[in-house]
Amino acid sequence: MTGWRIIFMGTPEFACPTLQVLIDRGENLLAVVTQPDRPKGRGQKLMPPPVKEVAQRHGIPVYQPLKVRDPAFIEEILRLEPDVIVVVAFGQILPKALLEIPPHGCINVHASLLPRYRGAAPLNWCIVNGESETGVTTMLMDVGLDTGPMLLSRATPIDENENITALHDRMSVMGAQLLAETLDGLKTASIPPREQDNAASCYAPMLKKEDGLIDWSRDARAIHNQVRGLSVWPGAYTFMDGHVLKIYRTRVGNGSGQPGTVLRAAKGAFEIACLAGSIIIEELQTAGKKRLDAASFLAGYPVSEGSLLGTETSGGETP
Repeated sequence: MTGWRIIFMGTPEFACPTLQVLIDRGENLLAVVTQPDRPKGRGQKLMPPPVKEVAQRHGIPVYQPLKVRDPAFIEEILRLEPDVIVVVAFGQILPKALLEIPPHGCINVHASLLPRYRGAAPLNWCIVNGESETGVTTMLMDVGLDTGPMLLSRATPIDENENITALHDRMSVMGAQLLAETLDGLKTASIPPREQDNAASCYAPMLKKEDGLIDWSRDARAIHNQVRGLSVWPGAYTFMDGHVLKIYRTRVGNGSGQPGTVLRAAKGAFEIACLAGSIIIEELQTAGKKRLDAASFLAGYPVSEGSLLGTETSGGETP
């Protein structure tokens, strides 16, 4: 326990382990700041962010400003007099007026080995780009996008078949542990901040639906990485018979043929040719239907070997 007055800012599941670590350590949590409740599901019922649910279970005051630049919200944070603000996947850029409030700064837990993969979706893009290693970094925030001085970093390998869900869960726990070490190190002044090398940086932009569109003229490994990096959202997809086909789990094969050609579609094996090698589809979904393993899908949706998967629909269907 540091004894500092702490405000926590975060929103999704990724931020929950860090908040829980602060609670378990007995830190003096003044408040939790998270995004407003959002409508979800078919009924569009307002649902609280995961971080809000954790805070409420432990009786921690929750603030949900529409915009953190709101002068009234900044005045409220000033009134609380935090020593430090911990930020994990909050979802809004903090203004200078807010960053300057805590005397020990705003500490961000970022899911990459900075300065690599600054931006909104570092874990997704490191998988899509075929990285073999990633990690988490704690840093002191400034007005730039993930450009502040680094405090601690921890690396971890990425298995060639690990998808975004598994990596996300591992990194959320690793980030929580690193934040605890960071607070202890700052309390004893044993962690000197290190400036980032801007020349070594790269950007991980917010994901778009079109990022999931599969180009079968790429090599099999690149498509496999795309599938596992986007399996939560937007999902990798192609088109078959004028309909969207979402692909959630694959492995790399050694088949060959015209890119996009169905090489096998029998006995549970669904294999598609790529520019180099092939993709064996293990889990997929057509629009409006359940996600199925390949064997179940092929049992109810016969596919002809030699048919072509493509990037165009005949009926204008969108994913």
